[in-house]
Amino acid sequence: MRVAVVAGPDAGHVFPAVALCLRFAAVGDEPVLLTADGWRDAAVSAGVEAPPLEWLKLRAEADIGQWLYERAAGLARQLVPTLEALRPDIVVSDVLAKCGGMAAELLGLPWVELSPHPLYLPSRGLPPIGSGLARGVGVGGRLRDAVLRGFTARSLRQGRRQQFAARTGIGLPARDPGPAARLIATLPALEVPRPDWPRRAHVVGPLLWDPLPVGLEPPPGAWPLVVVAPSTAASGAADMLSITLAALDGLDVRAAISTFRPPDGLPSWVTAGAGGQDDLLRQASVVVCGAGHGLLAKALLAGVPVVAVPGGGDQWELANRAARQGSAVIVRPPDVAAVRAAVRKVLADPDFAAAAAEAGKTVADVADPVTVCRAVL
Repeated sequence: MRVAVVAGPDAGHVFPAVALCLRFAAVGDEPVLLTADGWRDAAVSAGVEAPPLEWLKLRAEADIGQWLYERAAGLARQLVPTLEALRPDIVVSDVLAKCGGMAAELLGLPWVELSPHPLYLPSRGLPPIGSGLARGVGVGGRLRDAVLRGFTARSLRQGRRQQFAARTGIGLPARDPGPAARLIATLPALEVPRPDWPRRAHVVGPLLWDPLPVGLEPPPGAWPLVVVAPSTAASGAADMLSITLAALDGLDVRAAISTFRPPDGLPSWVTAGAGGQDDLLRQASVVVCGAGHGLLAKALLAGVPVVAVPGGGDQWELANRAARQGSAVIVRPPDVAAVRAAVRKVLADPDFAAAAAEAGKTVADVADPVTVCRAVL
């Protein structure tokens, strides 16, 4: 099976796409990654076919609808000749790379959507995604959720209008028929029950890949190890790293900062650098992070509780889901005293680590993404 995997440029989206390509390759399929240049060389070094795409010059858009649909429609037309040359049997399109699904439709190819996080489609039974709220209970709770959904309805209608215009502008029917299947690449513990779960959506577990497989060494000593992972997202909390280091100072802990841009002048109880995080997490007692999906999933798979310092985007939603599950403490807005208190709380209470381990175990109850794609064909 030849598979074209189309991914957005952010690490949180291209890394799961690379992981999926490696899963396809491991069973003898032929994946090709189509993404921007940022992580393409690292993907090629990992053994993934990823041709350079001169036409794919991504730029930020002020309006999310314009980015998701109008810009995507233009990219879809440019993607068509690339797909025609590759002749894939199926296209997997990242949830933010709508151009992949549109181009597949233009060519009559089956396509599957990849969500590298929980399912974020609006639901008639949940509060709006991004609110961080649990599903309302009782008459009052259901009324609250309905009112909140009403607040977002206007934006959703505007998005549909933008989608219709973008699709018809490139010769597609106004209404999107949707993918043949959805791969929801998260832990079941981070999903929430909904009355309108899509019939063709499959939770397949986190798709994780490290561009630098050699891990960072922690500082020597017997004190508990705190892994600090500043967010790679532009919407991450500001000054999270400096605040966290000040909070940890004097707590009798060691710290390892996992980052592509290590700071200078660190004390002896801190190390910093880039590299694979798996070995580091197996030694950790707590992770301080922005609650982006990739690092949060890694921590839970390793059974490590989290102090979440969420920024914008979906970090607030994910942080609250982990906190309700019992594996995280949220600090927002970040300040030194609050982060210090949260780290102390997690280190002192073994229930947080137990909850993280339980969350990680839910990976046993997921579908295989390769099998889902083959079933589509």
